[in-house]
Amino acid sequence: MTNTTSVWGTADVSSGKGASDENFPVGSLLISKRLRPHVHAYYDYARVIDDIADSETLAPDDKITRLDAMEEVLLGKREPINRPDAQSAATLRRSLLQTHVPFETATDLLIAFRDDSRGHVYQTWNDLLQYCRYSANPVGRYLIGLHEESSAAFAPSDALCTSLQILNHLQDCAGDLKRLKRCYIPADLMQRCGTSQDDLLAGSTSPAMRRVFNTMLDGVDALNQQASALAAHIRDRRFRMECAAIVDLAHCLTRRLRREDPLAGRVALRRTDGMHAAIAALRAWA
Repeated sequence: MTNTTSVWGTADVSSGKGASDENFPVGSLLISKRLRPHVHAYYDYARVIDDIADSETLAPDDKITRLDAMEEVLLGKREPINRPDAQSAATLRRSLLQTHVPFETATDLLIAFRDDSRGHVYQTWNDLLQYCRYSANPVGRYLIGLHEESSAAFAPSDALCTSLQILNHLQDCAGDLKRLKRCYIPADLMQRCGTSQDDLLAGSTSPAMRRVFNTMLDGVDALNQQASALAAHIRDRRFRMECAAIVDLAHCLTRRLRREDPLAGRVALRRTDGMHAAIAALRAWA
């Protein structure tokens, strides 16, 4: 039998982040009270595996060992020990069995976080989209499955989740490189624009790096346009309102990242953006 301590390790890798630290609502009051505990179970699991992949103290092999153990608990192949990370996988397992949401919405996340643990390099925009397929899109598909919505919502949901992930990468591009030695900016795009990863640490955005950011934001604009169709595919009124609000926030943050400098300070949503999103949600009520 594998030694439990060697599998889980002893280091605490929790980032201390919670749902309130995210750009976008997690299990908000717009989600049915009946479903909210399931959403929080999914978020707690996702937070744990993200923290493992982003740990600054674990070696890559140790990260993957922990991620593999989380997957084994999730799939019922390993008994969870009494610690929060293992218990989050066990809790989500019970939730998925109860709700019949596909387990792939949880296991697919691990594919992306293993890549993060290994320090994967993204050479092209398509490489980045492939990463988002596993790091972000499962979240939307989980919520669609939880609400028993039509698979017709998958495509605009995937576009929205990919948009949100890339926006987050642009917000955190300097910190990711400095703290985690990780870069999600496509290497070929930086080369074409005459810049490099080193310029991400300059403290302000050079004209060449601004061209890189704007090109990526052009791609995000196209994703946001696809995502605009999402609410029309959602039957549940409360969930439809949440989707409309998040789509609006994605548009708001995209505009902010065009106007503001993510290397000079974190570009974040503001209260006025939230008010605008609330109006979008109300419009989706009908």
